[in-house]
Amino acid sequence: METPLSEKNDTLFVNCHLATMTGNTLSIIEKAALAVTGKNISWVGKQKDLPDNYTSKCRKTIDCNNGWILPGFVDCHTHLVWGGSRSDEFEMRLCGATYEEISQKGGGIFSTVKATRNASNENLFIRTSKRVDALLKKGITTLEIKSGYGLNLETELKMLDVIGQLNQTSPLQIDATFLGAHALPPEFSDNADGYINFVIHTLLPAVRNQGIATAVDAFCEHIAFSPDQIRKVFEKAESLGFNIKLHAEQLSDSNGAAMASEFNALSCDHLEYLSLSGAKKMAAHNVAAVLLPGAFYFLKETQKPPVKTFRALKIPMAVSTDLNPGSSPVHSMTLILNMACMLFNLTCEEALLGATINGAKALGLEQSKGSIETGKDADLVVWDIDTPSDLCYLAGLNPVDMVMIKGDIYHNDLND
Repeated sequence: METPLSEKNDTLFVNCHLATMTGNTLSIIEKAALAVTGKNISWVGKQKDLPDNYTSKCRKTIDCNNGWILPGFVDCHTHLVWGGSRSDEFEMRLCGATYEEISQKGGGIFSTVKATRNASNENLFIRTSKRVDALLKKGITTLEIKSGYGLNLETELKMLDVIGQLNQTSPLQIDATFLGAHALPPEFSDNADGYINFVIHTLLPAVRNQGIATAVDAFCEHIAFSPDQIRKVFEKAESLGFNIKLHAEQLSDSNGAAMASEFNALSCDHLEYLSLSGAKKMAAHNVAAVLLPGAFYFLKETQKPPVKTFRALKIPMAVSTDLNPGSSPVHSMTLILNMACMLFNLTCEEALLGATINGAKALGLEQSKGSIETGKDADLVVWDIDTPSDLCYLAGLNPVDMVMIKGDIYHNDLND
């Protein structure tokens, strides 16, 4: 895992430009300075307005060489812990096989479930640690990781334990989500109601006792579970104190987003087939829409999420990598930003808000993450770019100069 390159200290950034992401806009401050005290941002503004005592007070001054500072990316939807590989399915899709066809042949999630069940805790931790480190170096400072490749008690708890270990050993804030209702495991073939009862009566209480997961997610789709089945899961999850999320309306309109909104879900994710009535329910309950263009791209989908509706209803749009081995093996948020603009017609501003403050809203972390404001966590990335839109435009480039998480520097190319 990455280790800090300096001890905790007061830091002053000068000769920089800021995109603070406040007020639901980029909120740019040019020729700026930014001070960090301990783990938090303590001053933000024009460099010419910097109080005299800050220069002498800060132990470390960093010259950003006219680079841009943005909040660290918040990757609010990932499936980062998995065993095995699904590159063969990529080849199958290139030959015309659909997501559903691969799933019906025992591939897809099921092949990953088998490999993850067979993998040791240590193996999963080592492999996932490498993925986390790669994301950090690309500007991601907050991360959500779901279980859901176990679908039995032992492996679901194993996955969550790995996520807990990662949160303890990695500088990133990592939130764990229990995704037990991800797919129907072979042990419950043709018995979806039986598996839902297993999730409710066995898995959910055990996950709560383990104390790692903070949210419960589910896959509401014709190849997975019905809204009525997931409602039962959410009723139990709510009673146990979990936050609610939902994979909704990815392949068809199951009216899952409307159902999840009744539980005041943090987010509904995918949403390509979301109806206007479902969107209105989300707006009424302040549910964030998480757009996942990586899966749309890799699955060669054609139905786009209703972005114009989200704008009209003022539903916060987050964007995320959806990093997983089957439908979105994308390890770069900047590539996702480009996809969000090119495939879903987001503006650069909307995409950047989606990867920062709206990603934080999708995790319930907007009070501490996702924007550059005094008092918030000093999760900052210095970028070697000419304008924030470069992060959406320069596909494949990783112009990270520095990554700071809660006041500590974990990656630094400024002084190389």
